Amino acid sequence: MPLNDDDVREILRLIDESDLAELRIETGELSLHVVRSEGAAERVGDDGTSVGEEPPLPAADGLLPVTSPMLGTFYRAPAPGAAPFVEVGASVDENTVLCLIEVMKMMNPVTAGVAGSIAEVCVENAELVEAGAVLFLLRPAR
Repeated sequence: MPLNDDDVREILRLIDESDLAELRIETGELSLHVVRSEGAAERVGDDGTSVGEEPPLPAADGLLPVTSPMLGTFYRAPAPGAAPFVEVGASVDENTVLCLIEVMKMMNPVTAGVAGSIAEVCVENAELVEAGAVLFLLRPAR
């Protein structure tokens, strides 16, 4: 029986809510291997804030890196031919969507996490990125 998009989303949701470190699923047409990296799971407290998440460390020039939360394909715009979510110099708040990371045909938004302005775009559109790769450098608001 082939898996559809909803099946894959449900599998990923179950993995996210579990303490599994690794899962491998193989069917006739699909091979899915998920490995949770150390500290990758974000736990959300009752007030909606992340629990145990380390804030990004600023670079020597005070810029904060915005990193990829997962392995996938980086997209600057919501659709081919559309304007990018943000450009260098754009003001952002913590909920501003900066890009999408595509994993198995699922688009995952990446937000700024802090208020500030975009200092640098570090990745080319449609480039494969690793979890933890620096996508943007952000100048935090004062």
